[in-house]
Amino acid sequence: TGAYIAEIVRAGIQSIPKGQMEASRSLGMNYFQAMRHIIMPQALKRTLPPMAGQFISLIKDSSLVSVISITDLTKSGREIVTSTFSPFEVWFSVALLYLVLTSSLSFFVQILERRLSESD
Repeated sequence: TGAYIAEIVRAGIQSIPKGQMEASRSLGMNYFQAMRHIIMPQALKRTLPPMAGQFISLIKDSSLVSVISITDLTKSGREIVTSTFSPFEVWFSVALLYLVLTSSLSFFVQILERRLSESD
């Protein structure tokens, strides 16, 4: 996941035209000022959708860590099923929690994208 996010950020920075850096340098900004004030805000707008998709995938894939004995929502659900013998209710609740997590993250990203697109 870290490599994917690094690749998304790299692609976002490289997608900004080189003229933006040249223009900021001609205005007297050093490299770090140009990156902070000119390049990164533009790259953030371009990387927001793929980053959101990556974070949503991370939430959905977190159920896989229960295989290596790390407690997560799925493992907790499995333990509750073995003690209560009511699998339908437990798995429905677990699925509902995952749905709420991913839907709220998607909704937050949509709001953020709308706000960022208003500044264009």
